[in-house]
Amino acid sequence: MKLLVTGASGFLGKYVIAEAVRHGHDVRAVVRGGSLFQDLQRPVELAQVDLRSSRGLTQAMSGIDAVIHLAAAKSGDLYTQLAGTVVATENLLAAMSEAAVRQIVHISSFAVYDPMRLPSFSLLDEDAALDDPLGDRDEYAITKILQEKLVVDYARKNSWRWTVLRPGMLYGPGNLFNARVGLRMGTGWWLRTGAWARIPLNYVENCAEAILLAVENPQADGQIFNVVDDELPTQRRYARLIARRTVPRPRIFPVSWTIMRLIARSAWLMNRAILGGRAKIPGIFVPSRLHARCKPLRYSNAKIKSVLGWTPRYGLIEALDRSVAVSAPAAGAVQQGYQQSNLVESSGGPA
Repeated sequence: MKLLVTGASGFLGKYVIAEAVRHGHDVRAVVRGGSLFQDLQRPVELAQVDLRSSRGLTQAMSGIDAVIHLAAAKSGDLYTQLAGTVVATENLLAAMSEAAVRQIVHISSFAVYDPMRLPSFSLLDEDAALDDPLGDRDEYAITKILQEKLVVDYARKNSWRWTVLRPGMLYGPGNLFNARVGLRMGTGWWLRTGAWARIPLNYVENCAEAILLAVENPQADGQIFNVVDDELPTQRRYARLIARRTVPRPRIFPVSWTIMRLIARSAWLMNRAILGGRAKIPGIFVPSRLHARCKPLRYSNAKIKSVLGWTPRYGLIEALDRSVAVSAPAAGAVQQGYQQSNLVESSGGPA
């Protein structure tokens, strides 16, 4: 197959490219500027297009069989992230329609769920309620909710083949710490809360394999899958494991889940009552965001295993060891070169 991969130069994108090449697919990678995919065993075309603009997108779809959509803005204010995530996706879908590309695998996020509506230690699976994009979540969650709905509605309307994957906490080389672990407090200090909460980890190479299975397996059509690994440690254990692999080793300051909920609730109410909700406070002190990060819940990968036959290749300890041993993405899967595409229209925007 000829695959178009958006967000290809991002953390997950480079592993997806390597996995697609390993599966024998031809790849056209949408990138910001002149990112190189070195060390790949076969050439990869680069399409330098800005997804926030429709310019050049239809041309970039030429000869494509399926799209793997990873691109999303992860920083900036709401308007910046709407442009980089939602508007970019609207442009992508319109270009797919014009070029008659009829398959998309969209990479969503656990951020779309509403953990406030789940009791502690209950199961968060694919049937769990989604959050309200008009709620009190951060910009990333709001735009990912809107993006997923846009993809599913558009694909259904046009009778495309579509699949949505919702990875848990992605981790790998250079990306071991995450908001689900807690909060970095200056140099060498971590605040950790929710000690017994399981973290829905998804090692980046395991996730890339799941994405390619979704592209290749017709059983994935019209399906939504959570993607988490088999071994999901508690927050306490995971923080200790990554602290041991961090230089210099940080000091961890634990705060109980009960106390942190009270602090967050008090801070949120005070902000609303006194400042009209205008104060920008850390996400960990906003109840809806705190629950999304640290609430003790259970997670399952049963659906993707039963439908697609996916099994995580790497367990927790091996994945952590690979993460600290490898400085380059795609963990040794790469050998040489890339092929520059002549599809360049503009660069510098979200890919």
